[in-house]
Amino acid sequence: NFFPAMTKIVGTLGPRSRSVDIISGCLKAGMSVARFDFSWGDSEIHQETLDHLRTAIKSTKKLCAVMLDTVGAEMQVVNKSEKAICLQQDANVILTPDKGQEASSEVLPINFDGLAKAVKKGDTIFVGQYLFTGSETTSVWLEVDKVDGDDVDCKIKNSATLAGALFTLHASQIHIDLPTLTEKDKVNISTWGVANKIDFLSLSYTRHAQDVREAREFLSKLGDLSQTQIFAKIENVEGLTHFDEILQEADGIILSRGNLGIDLPPEKVFLFQKAALYKCNMAGKPAVLTRVVDSMTDNLRPTRAEATDVANAVLDGSDAILLGAETLRGLYPVETISIVGKICAEAEKVFNQDLYFKKTVKYVGEPMTHLESIASSAVSC
Repeated sequence: NFFPAMTKIVGTLGPRSRSVDIISGCLKAGMSVARFDFSWGDSEIHQETLDHLRTAIKSTKKLCAVMLDTVGAEMQVVNKSEKAICLQQDANVILTPDKGQEASSEVLPINFDGLAKAVKKGDTIFVGQYLFTGSETTSVWLEVDKVDGDDVDCKIKNSATLAGALFTLHASQIHIDLPTLTEKDKVNISTWGVANKIDFLSLSYTRHAQDVREAREFLSKLGDLSQTQIFAKIENVEGLTHFDEILQEADGIILSRGNLGIDLPPEKVFLFQKAALYKCNMAGKPAVLTRVVDSMTDNLRPTRAEATDVANAVLDGSDAILLGAETLRGLYPVETISIVGKICAEAEKVFNQDLYFKKTVKYVGEPMTHLESIASSAVSC
């Protein structure tokens, strides 16, 4: 008798999870928010997927919210020919804003003109198709050798093969002068978002509280989206530095551990995760955790480490688990949602609700507002 978890599960719908049957399975397995990631696919593809979601909601009688995930300040390498690119350790490769160039093992054209101004010799840059899963075979680590005009000449630190049309490029701990809400994002929100009355906006690469304020101001001008909640996605050191002010402004927080694991030394991620979850809990704002069961993209079962990680996230106070690659392009979207839900439910059985309640009430302070008083009375009952 599976008792559904209180921890919510956000599933990203994509190539492997677009049909009515698969989405129905995801809803029955415990998905309560469907995420539409606009860094891949156009609005027509996402609209068709959302129509399938609505059909599935009617047939399963399971409610599901809609989340639009913005592209934000993401840099990309463009590989028009889609030929596999082999990069060899200790060789050099040039990153250039000249999009007319063909991507090869010597030159990688990028979609950002200001990289040469932002980096210096010795800086670290990562490039990969599935960069934030931590897979070393599909991503490459570069060290800036020299800056030549608009081009950045880099030394390759590990051999890798890049396959596909687009790769993400990430400059570690470097401020990139790109807007958090891009023009493309604004078009997607004001057309697709408005037409579908989205429930949540996931604001990628949130770096300052001002980013959230600007997004809210933009939404307030779109009549139907004035109630849409903004979840700030913390993906880099800049977002960490301004975490407290972002938390005050946002309706919720998404801790993007894949990106943080690249921008921060990996051994530091757990500490930020625990501190951020605690702060979200005390502020009464939902906290969502990403990158939990990456191995289930290709496998039917999570590793022991992943299962323990999900349970610990719940015990630390995570309100929701966000599944990205696992459901977007993974082979087992339904099974992944089901297993993550079971792990969450198991962790909730041993969660110390009493201690958590006492901590939270202490944080609220006195005198309590009428609403807080009613809520805390209901919880203590």
